Amino acid sequence: MELKVGLLGGGSWGTTVASLTAKNNETIIWARNEATVKEINEFHTNEKYLPNAKLTKSLKASSSIKKTVENADVVVMGVPAQSFRKVLEEAKPFIRPWVPIINLAKGLEISTKMRMTEIIEEIMPGHPAGVLTGPNLAKEIHFGKAAAAVISMVDDTIAKRLQTVFSSGLFRVYTNNDVIGCELGGALKNIMAIATGMGDGANAGENTKSAVITRGLSELTRLGVAMGGKKSTFFGLAGMGDLVATCSSSKSRNHHVGYQLGKGKNLEQIIEEMSEVAEGVKTAKVVMELAEIHNVDMPISTQVYKVLYEGNTVYDAFRGLLNMEVGSEKEPG
Repeated sequence: MELKVGLLGGGSWGTTVASLTAKNNETIIWARNEATVKEINEFHTNEKYLPNAKLTKSLKASSSIKKTVENADVVVMGVPAQSFRKVLEEAKPFIRPWVPIINLAKGLEISTKMRMTEIIEEIMPGHPAGVLTGPNLAKEIHFGKAAAAVISMVDDTIAKRLQTVFSSGLFRVYTNNDVIGCELGGALKNIMAIATGMGDGANAGENTKSAVITRGLSELTRLGVAMGGKKSTFFGLAGMGDLVATCSSSKSRNHHVGYQLGKGKNLEQIIEEMSEVAEGVKTAKVVMELAEIHNVDMPISTQVYKVLYEGNTVYDAFRGLLNMEVGSEKEPG
């Protein structure tokens, strides 16, 4: 049976996923902006977020959350982490019982330090909650470049059923039952992407980038495991795969923020000039609190936080890392 999809969020990744699911399933995407809705319905484009891209013609758009989710067999949340709770609460009265809710956001809620699936479980108890994540740069996927993702849910049977909803052509979707690890991998790697972007902007070189990515993986794995994720998850698509793509690509929003910081711009100016949210900027605050709670050493994240919120320069950050005592690479976690 073909499942109907209701997707909330009209940014680049939400639109890309909606266009993918529309190839296999009846799909409605909700966007706040009436002009965006009209553009998707009439011209099958979303130029603001996906320039020069043609969307699947059967994809329909709506500015009504009710119309988007009331008949959906799967609800996909494509809004940023800090808007997630509010949008889900608006949608709650119209979502039918037991419908799975899948998160696309790669961030943590600042006020509660919660993952998005934890928010789903709090607001919508009884609804299977999951996350679609991995090394997925929206613009590349939309233009037909091969990519792989992970759908992670506690219930493997539901995850396998949803594999067919999201898989399309060269976009391959794998399953994983470690929801905690998959969600944390997606959120934590954004901070490392800011760090590598800072290095690229300051012309630190490829050796530095390689070191930051490698030690960054070790760092996010330590915290992820301390919070209940499986170590193996961080060496898969949701961890290392996503980390490499985000840290290496100029298409990454978080890398872009770091790059501009490395060039000497201030954070307020960078954010003002962007049309989309770089989740790592806000996630950095939460990660510092989580690292303290779980007693995990996170030197790269600490230096990124100091640049974002304490007025340190990129050069201060790299000096801080170089001044750290060098330990063994064979470390716990």
